[in-house]
Amino acid sequence: MAATNLNRVVLTGNLTRDPELRSLPSGTAVCSLRVACNSRRKGQNGEWEDKPNYFDVTVWGAQGENCSRYLSKGRPVGIDGRLDWREWEASDGSGKRQAVQIVADSVQFLGGREDAGTGNGGNGFSSRSDVPVNEGDFQPAGSPAGGQPSSGQPAPGGGPGGSSAAGEDDIPF
Repeated sequence: MAATNLNRVVLTGNLTRDPELRSLPSGTAVCSLRVACNSRRKGQNGEWEDKPNYFDVTVWGAQGENCSRYLSKGRPVGIDGRLDWREWEASDGSGKRQAVQIVADSVQFLGGREDAGTGNGGNGFSSRSDVPVNEGDFQPAGSPAGGQPSSGQPAPGGGPGGSSAAGEDDIPF
């Protein structure tokens, strides 16, 4: 019995250029994206370094139209799709050409519109949150500066049934 083939690609990265939308004579929309995705590896000097990888992605139909409408250079995206190999004759008659591209089954828009090119480390993500930050969470254990949250509420573990002894873990399990 033959083994089942699996052709699946899942990646996240940032767009290296604005999406390019075109339509086939049949009216079907085709959107071309180029996504950069870094790989980390140790260099010859022993330091970790990022190696950028660039992938061509094709998105068909209404999803391609949405990519063209809402995405722009620098935006982070998540791609789920498959690899597609194609071959063609060069237009100048110099021989055959070939390429591997990703055909997207789904594209997730990550971050927000304002995340494209905002200079936040180039990763497209921002550190915004709806949850208020308790600065005391970032102080070393037993530190007098981080003992109480600024809201005036008791520190975790200091309420009924808890212990407020300095240096004791406040892990909830």
